[in-house]
Amino acid sequence: MLSDLTVRTVRAEDAVACVGIFNDWVDATDWMPRVHPPEDVARQFREHVMATCDVLVGERDGVVAGFLSVDGEGFVAGLFVETAARGRGVGTALLGAAKALWPEGLTLWTFEANAGARRFYARHGFVEADRTNGENEEGLPDILLTWRRWS
Repeated sequence: MLSDLTVRTVRAEDAVACVGIFNDWVDATDWMPRVHPPEDVARQFREHVMATCDVLVGERDGVVAGFLSVDGEGFVAGLFVETAARGRGVGTALLGAAKALWPEGLTLWTFEANAGARRFYARHGFVEADRTNGENEEGLPDILLTWRRWS
């Protein structure tokens, strides 16, 4: 499954696919409120995420199947995989590439309600570092996870 996947740096023309993957996830996730209209998400991705983060995409047969963004401090701002590509190694490949770029460690927030993401990150060595009661724009409890390479 991973042999046909390419992980590479995002290109400008990938923005539409990445934003679509994110917006589809928000719309399909019953506990996730939509706090920004799709057009605002697109503008934020182009003007902020692509401008300030390292963004990697996982591509199969020329189609973006997922993306991951990491800021300059090793903070994973987002990891999203297209619905049809979940469970096929895309997230694992993207996270592995991020670990290679940031071997000193990564941190991220995930929503408490996102049990699938919490299991995924635990399998990849992330541990809980903190929790909130929803001090974010979504108003949802979330969990700070960290990964450190053990030597």
